[in-house]
Amino acid sequence: MLTRKQHELLRFIQLRLEDSGVSPSFEEMKDALDLKSKSGVHRLISALEERGFIRRLPNRARALEVLRQPEDITSKPIATPKALEVPQSAPVAASSAPANDVIEIPLHGRIAAGVPIEAHEGQSTLPVPAALLGAGEHYALEVSGDSMIEAGILDGDLALVKRTDIARDGEIVVALVRGEEATLKYLRREGGKVRLDPANAAYEPQIYGADEVQVQGKLTGILRQYH
Repeated sequence: MLTRKQHELLRFIQLRLEDSGVSPSFEEMKDALDLKSKSGVHRLISALEERGFIRRLPNRARALEVLRQPEDITSKPIATPKALEVPQSAPVAASSAPANDVIEIPLHGRIAAGVPIEAHEGQSTLPVPAALLGAGEHYALEVSGDSMIEAGILDGDLALVKRTDIARDGEIVVALVRGEEATLKYLRREGGKVRLDPANAAYEPQIYGADEVQVQGKLTGILRQYH
């Protein structure tokens, strides 16, 4: 079962594709569904993608494909809200929307010793091109220190993180250690222990009990500013 907003968004995307052959922009979807921000659209799209109703076409910022419709639509059609109707006499030109959609994700501050991620929540947001984000909920952190430089992660970089508490060995994660210190490291498991590996030969691995480390997200990308 889909929520009503998910139904409405799926219907709007399908109508726009049938009418103009071009996916609607995030701004258009936000306005059509009367949402307050594009982040709400991103969450709906991620949910539809995870459930197999749509997919994002690679290497294209505004490309969505409807894969299927929910079964309950065929048995009991949902009326299309007036805001979602696409007039056949006025097709939308592809050039009328921005070339790249931007999503506002939470910026939780620096990964600093003694400060858990939660202490930064709600402070500010970071605009990120939607093409850089996959399915799921994301947030950003400013990297502090040089312990991951051999993985190409530098002090001052902005880490894009998918929020999750599950990760595989060898993935770069945001780990909360003993409920106090947030760190960005490679995750390894050895018996009943968890090893957090740096990507810098000058630093030693950190080994903790399994109950001392909580995964709070997986690294999905890095943004860097040049001055």
